[in-house]
Amino acid sequence: MMVIVVILVILWLLGVITKYTLGGVLHILLVIAIIFLLIGVIRGRGL
Repeated sequence: MMVIVVILVILWLLGVITKYTLGGVLHILLVIAIIFLLIGVIRGRGL
């Protein structure tokens, strides 16, 4: 699960750096990454 979070955050950062936002899709990726992170923490896997 953490691999998915890391990949989504990296994609988001690349989009912010390059200003290639695809109409806000990259911000949706960040939100999805945060949701996955919260699910992992709630399930007790931690960081």
